[in-house]
Amino acid sequence: MFLLKRLCALGLTVVVAAGCAAAGGGRADDTLVVYTGQAGDFQLNFNPYAPTQIEGPGTIHEPLFFYNIATDQPPKPLLGKTFEWNSGGTELSVSLRDDVTWSDGEKFTAEDVVFTLGMVAKTPAMNKTGFKGTATAVDDTHVVVKFPEPSFMDGPQVLGQLWMMPEHIWKNYSSPATEVNRNPVGTGPFTLGDFKAQSFTLKANPRYWGGEPAVKQVRYLSLSGNQAGVDALKAGSVDWQTGPVPDIGDVEKNYPGYRAITLPLNQVALFTCSNAQLGCQGAQTDPAVRRAIYHGMNRTQINSLAFQNVNSEMSPGFALLPRDNALVSSKLTDRLAPMNPDVAKAGELLTAAGYVKGADGIYAKDGTPLALTVKVVAGWTDYITALETISQQMLRIGIKLTPQQLSWNEWADARGRGQYELLIDSVEQGPAPDPFYTYSYFFSTATTAPVGQTATPNFSRFSNAVVDRAVAELKKTDSGDASRQQHYDAIQVELEKSMPYIPVLTGGIPSEYNARGFTGWPTKDDLYAFPAVWKRPDASQVYVKLKPAGR
Repeated sequence: MFLLKRLCALGLTVVVAAGCAAAGGGRADDTLVVYTGQAGDFQLNFNPYAPTQIEGPGTIHEPLFFYNIATDQPPKPLLGKTFEWNSGGTELSVSLRDDVTWSDGEKFTAEDVVFTLGMVAKTPAMNKTGFKGTATAVDDTHVVVKFPEPSFMDGPQVLGQLWMMPEHIWKNYSSPATEVNRNPVGTGPFTLGDFKAQSFTLKANPRYWGGEPAVKQVRYLSLSGNQAGVDALKAGSVDWQTGPVPDIGDVEKNYPGYRAITLPLNQVALFTCSNAQLGCQGAQTDPAVRRAIYHGMNRTQINSLAFQNVNSEMSPGFALLPRDNALVSSKLTDRLAPMNPDVAKAGELLTAAGYVKGADGIYAKDGTPLALTVKVVAGWTDYITALETISQQMLRIGIKLTPQQLSWNEWADARGRGQYELLIDSVEQGPAPDPFYTYSYFFSTATTAPVGQTATPNFSRFSNAVVDRAVAELKKTDSGDASRQQHYDAIQVELEKSMPYIPVLTGGIPSEYNARGFTGWPTKDDLYAFPAVWKRPDASQVYVKLKPAGR
């Protein structure tokens, strides 16, 4: 109850109403309290294209369609109603809703879509999808997007991952990539309410074209980390969080009124600033070091100690398992990253690369010990435990890893600018169930930048001509075409060879939610969105589906 008392003392009135009055029990309240894992103060930024944005995609700023990566189903119309490609994949026609207004009362039209797509295309720091199309408004409710080459795979990215912004406001910003968007205006189901460093609120948008949500407020909390999230569940002061809790299999017993769901999604990896030509510095720029770390991990132990065995095996080619089993290349040396370490192999790689083991057991080259720092967000207890475990494992192969805990804002800034040696994070999936999007986001030269500039989101600064060519070919062919496998093969072989992101495990994403207080949560029988509070725009789909219990 300490956390609950502390939250009440902070004056979080929604938590007082929802948690202090009914800790551990149901609540007849239309405010949803969520914890995304934020540790440290929130920094005001609602620009959905900024790497340090704290919220907005889906809730405030909508895409044209919602693509559900949790299940294989057609995209859900949002601002868009229908879309159609020409036979060559060079022209995408989109029809729009005609009953949408921005939250400030201005009408949403095709000109806003044209403006948004144009702004993204000409602003590299906002263009995480590598969009190169040109959009034209046919009339207020029809847009045509033309591409310089066949671009079938751009469809889910353009339609599902570009957030529509109001031209009448954003045309005035000379640097949209760095605009913090303090007073966001969107078409989404929520608008910004109050903002404090320790919490902020989204409130239901009465102008929302889909009808005002039954959840009238969503309050986001900043806590001290995963343990504080566990304490909040015990106190009944949070309704939804995504993160580990002890004895995840007994959530209903240990946290009365709550349930849990765990699904595989992201791929946990040690991110490396890998490219010396783009300004990366440190021994991790050597592929031999990265591959030695890969072979030195005891993933069985990491899974047990850090992840309660909810994580699973991972492919070094970054096809998501089990979803992409059929796409894992037969040309890989390891179809799956080994669950047990190969100390001898790690030593062979380092010795061949010119490293010599010192009397202290640590390898060195040219007099410099093989010592690296690895950044992690303070409070992310599962990742912190994983790094502590990996650090001990690395000593066995002669590498010294030192975890460094930072606030989320410091960590995200270092990740974006390439100002790190190693950090732990997860490689995300794209808007549709196809590894193409992971490859185009995280491994394409088009989505990286020199150290000091913000990458979006090829944080490793990886650049490989073979991968770039294969990504370009995949982009031209529609999903399901058998000819795509040769390009998946080419990419996966290069990723295994270079390892700019060192595979750890496929993340089993656990979420805990207040089933007594709200109805309409995603279940394994009804995965209408991926059930993670930090997954955007999926979380917004959950918010609009939920209803306070009894309503």
